[in-house]
Amino acid sequence: MTILIDPTSATPLYEQIVQQIQRQILSGTLPQGELLPGVRTLAADLSVSIITTRRAYEELERDGYIKTLPGRGSIVSIENREHLLELHRQEMRGWLERAVSAAKAAGVSREEIIEQISRLYDQAGEEK
Repeated sequence: MTILIDPTSATPLYEQIVQQIQRQILSGTLPQGELLPGVRTLAADLSVSIITTRRAYEELERDGYIKTLPGRGSIVSIENREHLLELHRQEMRGWLERAVSAAKAAGVSREEIIEQISRLYDQAGEEK
């Protein structure tokens, strides 16, 4: 599991951890049943507080991405991957609807919107 933290980002550290673990689970990089590093180990590896990693794990567990087993640690428990992917798609559609509405209000053409989305999509692929 690879997690890169940007301490200068406006995104809170725990949220950076959550987002990266979610992405790895949804992409299959972290398969179901995979044992995650312990809260203390991950905190030490990332040079963040234990509270930060604990909060990230709690959020991931609440959202159904991981399960904490007493005495064993936390494992990937994404039993309904398709449901979680659909939730992400719905969230994305909401963002896109707002972006398209704003672009139309500003007089931006369909072609320019599509071009911008394509450029952003390609740039996001390069960052991984």
